[in-house]
Amino acid sequence: MLVDSHCHLDLIDDHLGGVEQLLANAAERDISHFLCVCVGLENADTVRALAEQHSNVFASAGIHPNHVVDESIDSEQLLTLAAPSAVVAVGETGLDYFRSDNARQQQEQLAIHVGVARELKKPLIIHMRDAADDTLALLRRERASEVGGVMHCYVEDLESARKAIDMGFMISFSGIVTFRSATDLQQVAAQIPSESLLVETDSPWLAPVPWRGKTNQPAYVRDVAEFLAELREETLEELAANTTRNFFRLFSLAG
Repeated sequence: MLVDSHCHLDLIDDHLGGVEQLLANAAERDISHFLCVCVGLENADTVRALAEQHSNVFASAGIHPNHVVDESIDSEQLLTLAAPSAVVAVGETGLDYFRSDNARQQQEQLAIHVGVARELKKPLIIHMRDAADDTLALLRRERASEVGGVMHCYVEDLESARKAIDMGFMISFSGIVTFRSATDLQQVAAQIPSESLLVETDSPWLAPVPWRGKTNQPAYVRDVAEFLAELREETLEELAANTTRNFFRLFSLAG
């Protein structure tokens, strides 16, 4: 069985049949559990409700770095959102300098998320794009290693991955790793230790080959896993067992 360690069930277009159909599609491909990730205040309640309604769906609470221009959060607010038992992680948070130039605001918000994660003893979900040095430095400074987490939808180099792993973070690969243009990333993925590896869809975005260009969904995490297994010269069963074990070890409240 596989786990989709990062998806946005509530943001997938209804033309695919809604959440119940998405979960059924995934079950047909042996995907058993799902982490539905919050991106802001407007969907925090929806994500938590989905986790409360489905025993195999878990939730997070946080503000995506690209959203902090329009909405920010303080520690007290985030504590309230992230405290429920259905919420197993804090995030999606992080730094994204590709789309935004508000670095200071993003850094302030990331620090708040790390502090709340440490207080609640829940792992972090980190988005990092064109900001590896600053992200890793802030995580180190704010003692994120006390809770660890996941570098989701990883696209950076091997050195940055190793630094994150040293702080107790896992490295999660999305459909991007299957793209023909992603040769550098594929070399990174081949070298990540098995005990630090996760797979995800980040659906509804970034559908893997052979679905590229279509709306992504959790069922497609199997395509990511199959690609990674071949790349790493493992069987799909080995990769599925390792990544599922890693998921429940990291997100211990999901157990």
